[in-house]
Amino acid sequence: MGGPSAEREVSLSSGRECAAALRGQGFEVVTVDAGRDLVQQLDEICPDVVFNALHGRWGEDGCVQGLLEWLRMPYTHSGVLASAMAMDKERTKQVYRDAGLPVVSSQLATKAEVMAQHVMVPPYVVKPYNEGSSVGVYLVDRAANTPPRLSGDMPEVVMVEAFAPGRELTTTVMGDRALTVTDILTDGWYDYDAKYKEGGSRHVLPAEIPAEIHEACLDYARRAHDALGCRGVSRTDFRWDEARGLDGLILLETNTQPGMTPTSLVPEQGQHCGISFGEMCGWMVEDASCDR
Repeated sequence: MGGPSAEREVSLSSGRECAAALRGQGFEVVTVDAGRDLVQQLDEICPDVVFNALHGRWGEDGCVQGLLEWLRMPYTHSGVLASAMAMDKERTKQVYRDAGLPVVSSQLATKAEVMAQHVMVPPYVVKPYNEGSSVGVYLVDRAANTPPRLSGDMPEVVMVEAFAPGRELTTTVMGDRALTVTDILTDGWYDYDAKYKEGGSRHVLPAEIPAEIHEACLDYARRAHDALGCRGVSRTDFRWDEARGLDGLILLETNTQPGMTPTSLVPEQGQHCGISFGEMCGWMVEDASCDR
């Protein structure tokens, strides 16, 4: 849990919740704040399974997965390749395209290019291509006369993608099963605060959408999970433009290490399907493995 990424606080929260749930299921749990001495800590603990509750870079992008492969310690969630692929948003989109899954147009550009002029006709979204939890996301609306001024901590290369209007939907995949669809309601952009602060968003579960859209979300989430080579639990996010029917449903991204906090979507979907938070965490431990 924890780690050095921009999502450290979310990871600490996820770690605390998962540790408590696993203890409730009878597991012996040691919590580790992942730092530069991670190998030494793991060597001393010698765990049967590593429950990976890290989010963001280093913990979600294949780095810690590679370390655990080297140590031959079974771990939860996706392996090295799937983690690295899903964290790179532009590569993820290419995997989606190859699998016949619908996405909006996008491109990589330098921060200087984005601030010099519109690299795409507004409205569009600018974001790091390898971060999660809506960290560093800029929405450039249709009326914007000038390009966005990006903060100094944005990476030198960012992803620019056409803005997809409509409702924010999400589906959890657990193993080979897609659970259900949640409709995420906010007063504005579904940003970091909306995701993690109390009252930041409202979740309608199951989403009040046509059966065709519900089934498409389940199907697309399973296909995305498989195309990326994910294992364990993943969550795929969508936008749906009601006016366009099925043609208005597009994939945004797949989260290989979705949040497991009190306001998180995955535990809510599990509970809706009769899977308690403790049972879900326990299943993740039993599902843990190494890629090689």
